[in-house]
Amino acid sequence: MHIRYTSRLTAAITLLLLLGSGPAFAQHEELKRLESATTVFEEIMDAPDNAIPRAILERAEAVAIIPNTVKAGFIFGGHRGKGVISARTEDGAWSQPAFLTLTGGSFGLQIGGQTVDLVLVIMNRTGLEKLIKNEFKFGADASAVVGPVGRDAEATTDLYLRAEIVSYSRTRGLFAGVTLKGSTITADRDANERFYGYPYGSGQIVLEEEPATPHSARAVSDWRATLAKERPGK
Repeated sequence: MHIRYTSRLTAAITLLLLLGSGPAFAQHEELKRLESATTVFEEIMDAPDNAIPRAILERAEAVAIIPNTVKAGFIFGGHRGKGVISARTEDGAWSQPAFLTLTGGSFGLQIGGQTVDLVLVIMNRTGLEKLIKNEFKFGADASAVVGPVGRDAEATTDLYLRAEIVSYSRTRGLFAGVTLKGSTITADRDANERFYGYPYGSGQIVLEEEPATPHSARAVSDWRATLAKERPGK
């Protein structure tokens, strides 16, 4: 009898611990997503000869990073990823990050399965407002042009500066522009709620700049500081 009671008590305590750790685990997932996005951007911009041209970033209205996007299939397949986005504020700084998801069909030729880091540079307010709608589809709501890379591309960016969105991908060390036609961006309200404690829409965070208290102020600070650098070390 005593053994049975002890077993039940142990099971009950274990269940309570698991239930109590649910929100903390979820917040940890958002934190890892933000940290991963920060690292991706730092690593890309750490190679100035093969990075996003400075002229494009200086004009950018917003930047979205979707790290570890999983794509699979042979020629035709699918992909899914979770990322973050920040926009410029009125004073030229960067907003707190909002969370988003990306799903869609194939982008470019592919064989087998692999993970890809995606970078979207939103060049104007119109493109940003379209992107943070509850559901945004490339090729339907707006088009994204394949982005140039490296210092040599800076002299030929007029076309890209007029575009709404400039898109990039990195896989196995290769960083280049990417076509995202057919991909869909959706605001991740659940992630926003877990990270900020309130079900903010992405627009409330990056456009309306709602006062939100993040789960990790340091991670947010690191992310915004990384976006603010023209080049690492500056």
